[in-house]
Amino acid sequence: MTENANTNQNHASILLIYTGGTIGMIENPETGTLEAFDFRHLKDHMPELKKTEYRVESCRFEPPLDSSEMGPEGWRRIAEIIAGNYSLYDGFVVLHGTDTMAYTASALSFMLENLGKPVVLTGSQLPIGMLRTDGKENLITAIEIAAAKEKGLPIVPEVCIFFENTLLRGNRTRKMNADHFNAFRSYNYPPLAQAGVHIRYDTSQVYYPLLRKPLKVHYGLDPNIAILKLFPGMSPCVVESILHTPGLKGVVMETFGCGNAPCDEWFLQLLKEATEKGIVIVNITQCPAGCVEMHRYETGKKLPETGVISGHDSTTESAVVKLMFLFGQGMGTEEVKEYMQCSLIGEITVGDK
Repeated sequence: MTENANTNQNHASILLIYTGGTIGMIENPETGTLEAFDFRHLKDHMPELKKTEYRVESCRFEPPLDSSEMGPEGWRRIAEIIAGNYSLYDGFVVLHGTDTMAYTASALSFMLENLGKPVVLTGSQLPIGMLRTDGKENLITAIEIAAAKEKGLPIVPEVCIFFENTLLRGNRTRKMNADHFNAFRSYNYPPLAQAGVHIRYDTSQVYYPLLRKPLKVHYGLDPNIAILKLFPGMSPCVVESILHTPGLKGVVMETFGCGNAPCDEWFLQLLKEATEKGIVIVNITQCPAGCVEMHRYETGKKLPETGVISGHDSTTESAVVKLMFLFGQGMGTEEVKEYMQCSLIGEITVGDK
């Protein structure tokens, strides 16, 4: 564990990218409604920032996006801002609505190849102008993490989510609670840092690039992806309607337990027909934690025979975005299947499953 010693970071420069979401809201004194505030006056709303020696500048989406409206175009805009300012700042903090934050963090982790600086996503459950807001602490600590260096190098040079005292790998994270301040969890990968009196980094869990190469941004994302969530009593017409979607290229299939699914002949036949047409079907578990092990039960063993591949311990968010990303690079079916079963940026743990 490494404790933040504030070395070589007192004058770090951080770019805040406000995309939208609850954290950037304040109450209009005239109307009583919540509206996005001007981040150029951030220190007026957060005088705590004046106590730091960081150079904090900001930019914002116009108009700001609710997280439910965030998607590939928004991810491209964030990546473009980071790429355009990469040489000017030591780290980046992305302020984002909580509902789709895990999707955005996963997307950026794939899009920003050779990332060598922190990109920390954060937000809040209460607006920053409210008395009990969690936004101020989340934002201040996210800035400190984005600025943190050791021996002149960033401590966490990857895409992360910071929320309620915990720093998590972005492509391992899911939103698990709509009301509590500790809204996010990473069940299959340990935290990268814990913030208490001090910020304690577990550097053994941080993804460090083997070689320091220039940042390379990938903007290609193919949205022809679907999620097939299995449930007891699912009818053939439901499965067929999803697998027969025009232009469909990939499916994230959420199965039971460690990768189990019904053994009905109609179901297995539909899966086989889809994979034979070139559709990539990735098996992940519906459980918040755990890994797909299709060999473990008879109900899972039949899936590889249909062409379904394992998603290992991937989150739904990461698997969906990874399919978008791989097909967006112009890859064919077999190449996508190969890369879906490899860890590109620490998004899955690949073992003998």
